[in-house]
Amino acid sequence: MGRAFEYRRAAKEKRWGKMSKLFPKLGKAITMAAKEGGQDPATNAKLRTAIQNAKAENMPKDNIDAAIKRAAQKDVASFTQVDYEGKGPHGVLVYVECATDNPTRTVANVKSYFNKAGGGVVPNGQLEFMFNRKSVFELENTGSIDPEELELELIDAGCEEIEVTDDRIFIYGDYTAFGTIGSALEERGIAVLKSNLERFPTTPVEFTEEQLADIEKMMDKFDDDDDVQQIFTNMG
Repeated sequence: MGRAFEYRRAAKEKRWGKMSKLFPKLGKAITMAAKEGGQDPATNAKLRTAIQNAKAENMPKDNIDAAIKRAAQKDVASFTQVDYEGKGPHGVLVYVECATDNPTRTVANVKSYFNKAGGGVVPNGQLEFMFNRKSVFELENTGSIDPEELELELIDAGCEEIEVTDDRIFIYGDYTAFGTIGSALEERGIAVLKSNLERFPTTPVEFTEEQLADIEKMMDKFDDDDDVQQIFTNMG
């Protein structure tokens, strides 16, 4: 994934590093998972993943428990996942994943963020083929794991690539292999810090610092919206 991945990861950490914005998104993911598959993480893999990701961001246990219990409340709205595709400033391609109880509100907000930045929403499916959807698992690099050996062990589970940094190990596979890779890691007793489905551009594009500043201004608008769960771009 290389430098392009590092930039996207740094940008996401910069934006999502604000706990006041991050915790509501993580809480919504937990509530949606619990409402969909039950409140017991032992029997609900999606909920286990949502809790795992929340813990990785130091979300307090009380917040996690509250998000799970919220799923049982009768007055809690049902959330629907809706995705939007668009073009932002300087032609940057953007894929937006949302979870909302009011699609009318969400689409109006998403359109306004694109329009105010000089871009616009495009019909769904027009840009999706320009992104590869991947399963991503993040492990702590403690030195006790041999990445090459692990990659060989996980090939049959769907692992395509392993990337190593000073403190992290990233495992990548096709999005359809999310469950099998997760199970393989669990069977081996390997702790996962975070796991997710992400979209990587097939043809990353380089932008200047000035252009990136304009793009980030638009991205901040998306991050301020509680309905927006994830944002992906073709920035290289």
